[in-house]
Amino acid sequence: MLKSLELSGFKSFAKKSELEFSAPITSIVGPNGSGKSNIAESIRFVLGEQSLKSLRGKKGEDMIFNGSKAIPAMNRAHVSITFDNSKRMFSLEGELSGDINLNFDEIIITREVYRDGTNKYLINGSQVRLRDIIELLASVNIGASGHHIISQGEADRILNANIIERRTMIEEALGLKIYQWKISDGEKKLERTRENTEKAESLRREIAPHIKFLKKQVEKVEKAEELRVELSSLYAEYLKREEFYLTREKEKIGKEKSALTNTLRDVERMIGSIKDSLASRERNLETLSSLRRFEEGLRAIRRDKDELSRKLGRLEGRIEIEEERKKEAEANAQEEEGAQIPVSKVRSFAERVNSLLAEGETINDILAIKSLFVSLKQLTNDFLAILRENIPQRVIFSEEDFARLRSECVAVEEDIFKKEGEENSLNLEYMKAKSELEKDKDLSHEHERKLYELSAHRSECVSKLDILSSKEHSVLRDEEMMKTEIEEAKVLIGNDAMRYQTFEIDESSLMSESREIQEDRRKKMERMKIRLEDMGAAGGAELMREYQEVSERDTFLEREIGDLKRSAEDIEALITNLRDKLNNQFSEGIEKINKQFDEFFKLMFDGGSATLSIIEEKRKQKSIGFDPDTGEELYDESSEDEDIKYGIDIKVNLPQKKIRDLQMLSGGERALTSIALIFAVSQVNPPPFLVLDETDAALDEANSRKYADMLENLAKHSQLVVITHNRETMSRAGVLYGITTAGDAASRLLSVKFEEAVAVAK
Repeated sequence: MLKSLELSGFKSFAKKSELEFSAPITSIVGPNGSGKSNIAESIRFVLGEQSLKSLRGKKGEDMIFNGSKAIPAMNRAHVSITFDNSKRMFSLEGELSGDINLNFDEIIITREVYRDGTNKYLINGSQVRLRDIIELLASVNIGASGHHIISQGEADRILNANIIERRTMIEEALGLKIYQWKISDGEKKLERTRENTEKAESLRREIAPHIKFLKKQVEKVEKAEELRVELSSLYAEYLKREEFYLTREKEKIGKEKSALTNTLRDVERMIGSIKDSLASRERNLETLSSLRRFEEGLRAIRRDKDELSRKLGRLEGRIEIEEERKKEAEANAQEEEGAQIPVSKVRSFAERVNSLLAEGETINDILAIKSLFVSLKQLTNDFLAILRENIPQRVIFSEEDFARLRSECVAVEEDIFKKEGEENSLNLEYMKAKSELEKDKDLSHEHERKLYELSAHRSECVSKLDILSSKEHSVLRDEEMMKTEIEEAKVLIGNDAMRYQTFEIDESSLMSESREIQEDRRKKMERMKIRLEDMGAAGGAELMREYQEVSERDTFLEREIGDLKRSAEDIEALITNLRDKLNNQFSEGIEKINKQFDEFFKLMFDGGSATLSIIEEKRKQKSIGFDPDTGEELYDESSEDEDIKYGIDIKVNLPQKKIRDLQMLSGGERALTSIALIFAVSQVNPPPFLVLDETDAALDEANSRKYADMLENLAKHSQLVVITHNRETMSRAGVLYGITTAGDAASRLLSVKFEEAVAVAK
């Protein structure tokens, strides 16, 4: 039930004006131009009307009082309409249904428009959207088409409308517009769902090649991982055996070196004792002094020579190590590349080697033999240089470095040769002095023999110590190589490189295995490392993570596409169900309207008949939904698809006239027909209120009485607000409002008591 209407700054109502609708029929009267129709338009305005043309304006600020000489222009137009909600008829099902409390006895809908065109909508003081206003009104059968507000000159709008527009009006009057909104929402959701499905399918197509590429890379990484696991096991065994070997060798060398050092110390002590004994028997002090000087010189020379020998050993060991590395690289390169060397060069090399070896068989001089060895080395190096020209090299040690080392070896050998010459010369002088001392008969031959044996023993100990030093150097070299292997293993297999520390091997196997097997194991590892490098397995974890993420994304999209398709099917089923309900309820509503329409028509025309019928209309257009503001169905004008629409046709049969087409009716007849139809629709699904703006203007006195009688009957179902000049109509009103204007051009309300209204009407 409509309770009141409040206007402020709306069109001609400059000041706050309030109308209370306490009677079933409220009549609004006033002279032309007083602003009576602004009341009807204010109701249209507050209920969400978007067509400014329907409100007799061109822009939003046309709704605001523009001012006069006495009253300044307003900045906004404000209209509030109050409904009785004691029966809790209003409801909201949209997004704001939980945010707006409708549990009040009154529902106040407010609309404000500002001069910049801004519109504001409120429900009980809470700002909402236009759509929320429309949904709220739809819950009580008040729609946007305005079937419950019949303005001046629009009484026969339903007759002039085409069959599709007429159906829309009747659907709204029957309270079926909510189905159109839901269908529109469903179609929008369906469209969005289809768009999202297409996007998801497009995304899945886009990532498909990347997944295929990543899968191949992952397979490559997995193979590399298998190789890495195998290499890890091989590394563990190799490093464990190498660690055991190095530890054992260092302990063995340490023990032997300690024993030899102690023995040498004892020999030196014994030699010193014998020499002291011999020195005490020297009668020729000068000869003894010379002999000691010679011995010191010899010791110094031998120390220098020993130092040079150790240095030579280290250099030759270094050369040997680098040559082994070089040979391995050459062997690997030869295996990979399959390089060849001419047979003539090989034959020439072999003949030259045999010639030098044959020459060496006849030489007894140690210096000549060393020279021969130098020639052999040079010949070998030349041959290797030729070989390297045919074998791709992975250079480990450059030829300049080899030349430098060999040059140092030659220099050391020359120094040794010089020292040997000095030793021989000094030894000759020593032996000469010694022979002179031997002439001393008091000299003990036993001491001399013993001294000789001890000296020989000492030399043997020194030689063994030198050999042990060389072995120790070799072990240290292997230890460095092991450290290098561990670092390489960390790069290739990560922390698994240290697994060898806990790796268990049978001790008997550790003791019995030869170094050749360990070397073969190392070569196998080298080949596996080369394969890993060729596979480019770096970044495997990152690749696996990316593959997993992309695969999960693809699985998610696949699942999302399935969900979207199922959702689309559900929405399509919902739309079909809504359309079925709409059509069924519309058909039932048309039957009820036809019954009332025929009765009102006969009452208005004293006979005759009138019917509504559902007919088909074929259109070469495709529906694209409904306008969110007006609710009108929209079409794709570019579409050539034929679309069948069902509309409403009106057939009338006037008594004593052969008129069946609406176009043949006179103005008065059209007015009576439209009034009969409007009242019939209102009777079937009565709206809370009905606004009639001078719909009785074209009626004569007799028809005015019929019209007034129909109003009284209609007022039993809907509250009526009638804007009229007709005395008969005014006589049926319970409340009468008068609209007038003064010199300030602003409309004012005058309330007239019912008794006074009756007197005026008569």
